[in-house]
Amino acid sequence: MSKKLSVQAKSSSQNTLPLGPRVIPRAEHPISRAQINEHALKVLYKLKDAGFRACLVGGGVRDLLLGREPKDFDIATDAHPEQVRQIFRNCRLIGRRFRLAHVFFGREIIEVATFRAALGDEHTDGKPRSGALLEDGRIIRDNVYGTIEQDAWRRDFSVNALYYDISTFSVLDYTGGMDDLKRGVLRLIGDPAVRFREDPVRLLRAVRFAAKLGFKLDPATEYHLPRLGYLLDDVSPARLFDEAIKLFQGGYGVQTFEMLRHYDLFCCLFPQTEEALTHEEHGFPLTFVVHALRSTDERIATNKPVNPAFLYAALLWEPVRLMAEARVTKGDCAIVPALQLAADAVLARQMHCTSIPRHLSNIMREIWSLQPGLLICKGPKVFKIMAHPRFRAAYDFFCLRAQAGEVSEELCQWWTQIQTLNEAEQKRMAGLGDNTGKKRKKRKKRTAKPKTQQDQAPQGTSHAP
Repeated sequence: MSKKLSVQAKSSSQNTLPLGPRVIPRAEHPISRAQINEHALKVLYKLKDAGFRACLVGGGVRDLLLGREPKDFDIATDAHPEQVRQIFRNCRLIGRRFRLAHVFFGREIIEVATFRAALGDEHTDGKPRSGALLEDGRIIRDNVYGTIEQDAWRRDFSVNALYYDISTFSVLDYTGGMDDLKRGVLRLIGDPAVRFREDPVRLLRAVRFAAKLGFKLDPATEYHLPRLGYLLDDVSPARLFDEAIKLFQGGYGVQTFEMLRHYDLFCCLFPQTEEALTHEEHGFPLTFVVHALRSTDERIATNKPVNPAFLYAALLWEPVRLMAEARVTKGDCAIVPALQLAADAVLARQMHCTSIPRHLSNIMREIWSLQPGLLICKGPKVFKIMAHPRFRAAYDFFCLRAQAGEVSEELCQWWTQIQTLNEAEQKRMAGLGDNTGKKRKKRKKRTAKPKTQQDQAPQGTSHAP
């Protein structure tokens, strides 16, 4: 780490339970129903009319208070999942660890969660809670329901524990989230060491939210980030794949990447890439990854589609390239088969960290295997490459390599130019000449000669007199 953290950090805000919620009335906050998704409003009002408490919660409330446009509108209620399903015919219950209700409006989903109790809480009858299953400090099943106050204290960060109550249009703050929001501080609720062990993915969420919101981390939260990264080893590769997509395809990929490396967490997701970046003498790999992430951020900012396969191909390119070049140097094989073998080895190892769906890994392989062909600018192979279904992705990948100084910028410009020309001009540029205006000579039909007796003899017979 380039920056040393203090040996022991204390939270700048106390995590003691307040006597009651801080209620921010409608006149003192900027949230308006006009800013809330119409389907989320329908769910909120329908739950309220059915006699249940319904609140907008989480990132939606946080973003509205910050003047941002929320991506998700999640709802928390005292209705149990089965009760939510009875109210909404367009509802489906999902999840084992956390039982959730998804209310469908076409392709749009409004997620409804029941208020839950935090670890250590007791039921109102005084009996210890049961149903929360722990393993080595991790919560692997928790469907014990509680009050809104208990629900607030079991959430991860204080700025994500703010509730917009549809019955009063007020914002409820149980954990000091409003103060943290104003100060630009991201603080984990409760004891960070305990909360990170309950769910190690919170380590990654802390980085993601800090990068996205531009917030500074609370000292107690920050202290544990570089020290508890090993907990991610016990998280399923499938879940870490989903988290990696959120980290790098949220529009703040460059800042997220730098923070992950700063807190020694990037190596938990991409150990081969981290090793290559650490030991590489030249600056190509680091510059290339940054260029790829910046390109992704720019596409997201302009509402252009992004493919996880391209980003993963960029993140794993350096270990693949180094392994392939080592095989070529030893004389084991040519560059294309060397790349294929290296891809097999790197992807197999990466699967232990973050799983990669097969359809994405196939695209990655094609992008990598086309790179040597883009170094050739003459001959018929040029058109074979341009006809490949992954040519455009491979070309974009190649241009990022050129920006990083790994390959010639002139080659990138050559491929850029040839795509703008017509077929005849493309052939001339590829050194194939222009044969489009020449007429092919018609071959004369050969008249068949009358067959002699010798010609008519069956095959294999003797023609000797």
